[in-house]
Amino acid sequence: MNQDWQNFLTSQGADIQDGVVQHFGDATAERLAARDGTVLCDLSQFGVLRVTGEDAATFMHSLFSSDVKALTPGRAQYSSFNTAKGRALATFLITCHGPMEFLLYLPNSLVAPMQKKLSMYVLRAKVKIENASDDVVRFGLCGEAAETLLQKHFPALPQDALDGVQYGDTTLTRLSDKRFQLDTSPQQAAALWKEFGSGSRPAGSPCWDWLEIRSGIPHVLPKTQEEFVPQMVNLDLTGAVNFKKGCYTGQEVVARLHYLGKPKRRMYLAHVDGDTAPQAGDELFSMEMEGQACGMVVNSTPAPESGYDLLAVVQIVSHDAFPVHLGALTGARLQFQPLPYPIS
Repeated sequence: MNQDWQNFLTSQGADIQDGVVQHFGDATAERLAARDGTVLCDLSQFGVLRVTGEDAATFMHSLFSSDVKALTPGRAQYSSFNTAKGRALATFLITCHGPMEFLLYLPNSLVAPMQKKLSMYVLRAKVKIENASDDVVRFGLCGEAAETLLQKHFPALPQDALDGVQYGDTTLTRLSDKRFQLDTSPQQAAALWKEFGSGSRPAGSPCWDWLEIRSGIPHVLPKTQEEFVPQMVNLDLTGAVNFKKGCYTGQEVVARLHYLGKPKRRMYLAHVDGDTAPQAGDELFSMEMEGQACGMVVNSTPAPESGYDLLAVVQIVSHDAFPVHLGALTGARLQFQPLPYPIS
C-alpha cells in the first residue's frame, strides 16, 4: 500500500493490518451496510501488475485464457493464467489503458510470484512487467447510491458490465449493476475518497471480499494454486475463458473439457454457521464420496450477521443429492445459495 495513502486512511479511522484495511471501527455494521446500503472500500488486498510495451497485448493473449486482443481502452475482462495442464495459477481482472498498457489486479500474495513467472515468458518480446501496486490506488463503491454519487463527479458513467471510462488520472470500471471499481493516482485518491465517502459508509476490505463472493468471482490464492481448471471455478461462465481465441498455456486441456466432456465439479455459493472461519484450500466432504474429499473452499469471509459466506468447488453430484460438510462429515454443513449467474 502506498505510504501516503495508508497515512490518509489511518487518519480516517482505518484499522490496517499488513497493508489491508480491516475495518473503520465497526466491522459488523460495515458488513450490514455492504448488504443493505452503500459502501466505499479500499482495495489494497489486491496488488497491480502493469504490463506495457509494443507486444503487451499479443504477449498476454498467448498466455491467458481470455481474448486479451479484444480489449480496447476503457474495457476490462476477467482472465486466468494456467499451467500446461490447465490448472489455474492465478485469476485476475485486466483493465486496458491504451494499446500498449494493461493493469492486472490480483491478490497481494500472488503479485511477486506472478511477476516472476510471467517474466520468464518475455524472452525477446517488447514487454515490460512491473509491480505498480504503490502507483495505483484502488477502491470500490457499491450500493443503491453508488451511481448517484458517481454522477456528481463523472460526466458519464459506463453502462455495461466491465465497461470503463477514463478521466485524467482516474479510471472508473463498472463491475456489475451497482458495483464500481475506481483506480486513481495517490495524489487524487484522498479527494475522491472524501467526495464519495460523504454519501456512503467507509468499510474494510473484507466487505468487498464478501461482495466478490456474492458475485461469484473467485480469487485463486497460494493454497489453491493448481487445484482447479478454469471451468471448476466458473471462469467459462464469467467471460474469463474464450474458446475461439486459439492457443494459450493450458488451452488444450481447457478446450477438451469444453468440447468433449463437461465439468464434474463446479463452484457454488454457500453459507456456513459457526465461529471457525473456513480457509481457502479447506476440504469438503459428503457421504457420496466415501471418505474422500468432494470439494474445496475457494474463498471465504464473514457474513453480514453471523457465520461465513464462501465460494466452494464441489462435485456436482454431491451438491445435487447429498449434504456437504466443511472439513469432515461431522463439520458444519454448507447451506447452498444461488449465484447471480446460471450454472450449466
